[in-house]
Amino acid sequence: MQYTLLGKTGLRVSVAGLGCGGNSRIGLGAGLTEDQSIAIVRAARDRGVTFFDTAEVYGTEAILGKAIRPGERAEVVISTKSRYLRGSERMTAAEVIGNLEASLGRLGTDYVDVFMLHGVKPADLEHCREMLLPALQQAQQAGKVRHLGLSETAPNDPGQSMLKAALDEPAWAVMMLAYHMLNQGARRELFPLIQARGVGTLLMFVVRNIFSRSGLLAETVKALVADGRLDAKVVDVADPLGFLVRAGGARSLTEAAYRFARHEKGADVVLFGTSNIDHLESNVASILAPPLPAADVARLYALFGALKGVGLDLPDHAKPAG
Repeated sequence: MQYTLLGKTGLRVSVAGLGCGGNSRIGLGAGLTEDQSIAIVRAARDRGVTFFDTAEVYGTEAILGKAIRPGERAEVVISTKSRYLRGSERMTAAEVIGNLEASLGRLGTDYVDVFMLHGVKPADLEHCREMLLPALQQAQQAGKVRHLGLSETAPNDPGQSMLKAALDEPAWAVMMLAYHMLNQGARRELFPLIQARGVGTLLMFVVRNIFSRSGLLAETVKALVADGRLDAKVVDVADPLGFLVRAGGARSLTEAAYRFARHEKGADVVLFGTSNIDHLESNVASILAPPLPAADVARLYALFGALKGVGLDLPDHAKPAG
């Protein structure tokens, strides 16, 4: 495993982080039992993973809490998230702190390393700062939270305007953001600002269905061409990313996607999800692989660097405002 510092938090984290949400939810999405999901978390630990991200809406906090072995808590970094909306209504600070207390109980710990507000919409950022942040900082001073952060609502904010605005508040020490080969906006507009301020980054959506579901990538690119967002003269519509998979390049589009994100300047932790141990091992190996060939990265930048909002749909259970 490779390790890095999470921004200026001082937290030493594995560059591969197990995401306990997404479609897999460490196996719950595939119908695994609790014991089988616990085994996946422990397999990740055995392979050097120290960063684990969960949230109240994922339904996996209790599993993660049970999976952390006795005496192991200080060796791992746990991030969880709270809703700040109930339907369309904004929660009070007391309600969000109640969510934190409930998360601590499910996780079986008296503190979390990173506590984030989940899927913050641009219009709600001021509420989060003015009405919720003071209470969160009190919880931080009480030792229940080490660092505070925000995750974005990528499908509803493809330009990442919320995170850009949030950088003006130094209390937000960690940010979870969407980044992948066909959604590179953060590279130009966000990562330089994040690095300048020392904010830690957690990359989500690195591997999407468009890279793994047969035919979906070509369909997506065809639609982008039809909308005038890509030029059919320079993009192979039938096989848009085929140039990446070859001898001396990547072994698969999934591997290429992980390698692309992992070695982007400004990336700290690349989150991955899984429902089985073989898949876990493959994902970790891809994240730990060397950078893609420089010519391939340059081509990805040139072809798709201007795209925003591609492949950012959320599974229903993970929509924090629901």
